[in-house]
This record gives sequence, structure tokens and C-alpha cells, in this order.
Amino acid sequence: MIVTTTPTVEGRTITAYHGVVTGQTIMGANIFRDLLASLRDIVGGRAGSYERVLRDARDEALAELEAEARARGANAVIGVDLDYGAVGSGESMLMVSASGTAVTLA
Repeated sequence: MIVTTTPTVEGRTITAYHGVVTGQTIMGANIFRDLLASLRDIVGGRAGSYERVLRDARDEALAELEAEARARGANAVIGVDLDYGAVGSGESMLMVSASGTAVTLA
């Protein structure tokens, strides 16, 4: 399945629109990641454990988006937008939301 942020797919014609599809994921970060991230904040560098959680959350949200598009009979999702946010008590959880338009391409 083609998943793109662009409103069209070059060289392909949209033959049907199946509506807006979404995928959301909320993932918690554990105390050890928080501790390591705090240390990284002090000494500098990248917080690899948080980057992995963020990547996994994004991948899961996109997988849900694709599954919904397939269920509607689409073979592509165009105009995909990814939104990130922190939710929960003390904003301790990461939310990733993906949305786009499910379409059929010729």
C-alpha cells in the first residue's frame, strides 16, 4: 500500500475516494527511560530509548491507518499527517496520531 504525505501520487490516477482514515497510538515511558533521559539532558546527547518508543508509536499508528484503508477497499492513503503529543498524568505518555485520505489508485 502506498502511504504518502502528498495529495497525489505522480503518474497514478485516483479512481475512488474512501474517506478519512486514522490510526492512534498511546505509549507509556517507564521510569528507567525517564531516568536515562534526565541524565542525557544534563550531559547532552540523544535519548535513544525515547527515540525507539517514538519510532514504534509512529509505526503502529501508520499500521492502523493502513489497516483501516484496506478495510475500506483502498490501495493507498494520501495527504498523511502525523501529530505527536504528550498525554496523561504529568504528560508521561506519548501519543501519535496519523490521518489521511484513503483512495484507490489506477
